[in-house]
Amino acid sequence: MGRYIFGIDIGGTTIKCGFFTKDGELIEKWEIVTRREEKGAHILSDVAAAILEKCAERGIQKEEVCGIGLGIPGPVRADGTVLKCANLGWDITPAAKIMQEMTGIPVKAGNDANVAALGEMWKGGGRGYEDVIMVTLGTGVGGGVILNGRMVAGSNGAGGEIGHMIVNSGEEDACGCGGHGHLEQYASATGIVRMAKKKLANDDAPTKLREYGELSAKIIFDCAKEGDLVALELVDELGRYLALALSHVAATVDPQVFVIGGGVSRAGEILIDAVRRHYNENILFALQGKGFCLAELGNDAGIYGSAWLAAGI
Repeated sequence: MGRYIFGIDIGGTTIKCGFFTKDGELIEKWEIVTRREEKGAHILSDVAAAILEKCAERGIQKEEVCGIGLGIPGPVRADGTVLKCANLGWDITPAAKIMQEMTGIPVKAGNDANVAALGEMWKGGGRGYEDVIMVTLGTGVGGGVILNGRMVAGSNGAGGEIGHMIVNSGEEDACGCGGHGHLEQYASATGIVRMAKKKLANDDAPTKLREYGELSAKIIFDCAKEGDLVALELVDELGRYLALALSHVAATVDPQVFVIGGGVSRAGEILIDAVRRHYNENILFALQGKGFCLAELGNDAGIYGSAWLAAGI
């Protein structure tokens, strides 16, 4: 029986690799460059080589490794087939099957946001819960749904794509995906900056935000913490849209806790408070009082979640 597992988080720029004991103790982590040329043809072979080199370096036989988990930034079916991944240049790719053939080690794969949610459930902010919704607020908005301790990927691996839920049917600006009024247009780092620019252009209310040549989500949250009324309105607006989306998710799956991560989550409790307040104002009484907490694993959530997949092989 294998004693070790590998958790691999494949990103568009770098690939994060984690070497773990089967119970989730991180022994070592490192990164390799994501070679996206030639439609990402070298990515899986680079990962396989990194894993086999690490085994050789540590004098570990393949039989001592019970599994490899892959987190991939795109829809991933239950059998580990990636439907399409623009960030890597992949079309339909049986990633788990290819990796298993290259390494001789069992492999499972999942969407990176869902995998990060597994990591937070296992070793992060969602510890102690089995029904977890994770929201990642970064340049975009990602989501992961965990029910009964299992990742909900859906029939095409697109389960948890809450960033593209419609929260404002009257929105005229387009989302990056081409749709309109999606959560990502309001609750992401780029989304709150977009809202701020529109507000400053159409409202002459005094605010410290006008002093900055280039706005960022951090600047907006910092000004809100200092009591700037316009910044506070923007944080409240983000919280309202995110709470609306989460209320729809809650009415469908009734989770125990919402874990909020990504760069925007560094704002801390001011963000959590805004989301919690709006959520509880608008949700069915039986769904009120959910836990809201910040993610704890940061950029390591993906390798932990991938390792969790591998531990279950």
